[in-house]
Amino acid sequence: MATIEVENISKNYGKIEALKNVSLTVEQGAVLGMLGPNGAGKTTLVKILSSLIKPTAGRASVAGFDVVNETRQVRSNIGLAGQSAAVDENLTGRENLYLVARLYHLDKDTSRRRAGELLEQFNLVESGDRAVKTYSGGMRRRLDLGASLVAEPPVLFLDEPTTGLDPRSRNELWDVIRSLVQGGTTVLLTTQYLEEADQLADSISVIDQGSLIAQGTASELKQRAGSEFISVQSQELDQVSKTVGVMRRFSTEEPTVTQHDRRVTVSVTDGSALLASVVRELDAEGVAVTDLSMRQPTLDDVFLALTGRTAVESETDGSEDGAADD
Repeated sequence: MATIEVENISKNYGKIEALKNVSLTVEQGAVLGMLGPNGAGKTTLVKILSSLIKPTAGRASVAGFDVVNETRQVRSNIGLAGQSAAVDENLTGRENLYLVARLYHLDKDTSRRRAGELLEQFNLVESGDRAVKTYSGGMRRRLDLGASLVAEPPVLFLDEPTTGLDPRSRNELWDVIRSLVQGGTTVLLTTQYLEEADQLADSISVIDQGSLIAQGTASELKQRAGSEFISVQSQELDQVSKTVGVMRRFSTEEPTVTQHDRRVTVSVTDGSALLASVVRELDAEGVAVTDLSMRQPTLDDVFLALTGRTAVESETDGSEDGAADD
């Protein structure tokens, strides 16, 4: 059963098309990762699904309720955590959660109970009675996510929840999201990071300049970009052409070899099995190597494979959505 349904949603701001005929579904208890650069239209879609703005065309429903005609029911079934923590830094963590619970019209005893439960769930008990202005970025983000769950909504919208977090805080938040999904929560997650979508999402929708350009699992998207990348940096600039020649022997399909200064990168299907052969052939050609590495595809790799340009270039080209999609 689909918990989130989007059918041909468009959103215009005058002549600016922020979204263009976007359609997708999210099944109950699943995680959909919406992947795209800044200005792609991700936040605009989240605002529509949260009933904060109305679409220009198309229809959408959340938990069976229409986002335009049944806004009260939609809002009672969702939690929303935005790109920055929406908490009052002058209140304590416990006071923030209690306040949100009261805004949801929970009685005082239930509000106190939910505040305590969420502080424990998000590992904030020890800091729960400190002012939020003393919290780290990761703690604030966990508190913000906790606030979005006060009313125990079945659907959760996470709009780039780990932006600006250090790796440890990001991993902690990932663990929290996983536990919510295990409990049956349906999640729509927007992100700029393929790794994040790979870690959390059952399926991924890639959006660029307001249009949905690809859908699939993380593995399927990686295959379109090249499942892995081997990168070689030669010691001398005049050896780059030899390096390119060697690396072409291992490429899976065109265009797969890229060059930047002395660094040559090739997409391959089984990098770990090829590394030894790459080293042998480079040595046979007399290429002195200063660095050899293997990595997984990034958002830029996916965008390059799908659109012929990088995600950074897409951000520049797609700035028309910037006002609506910050």
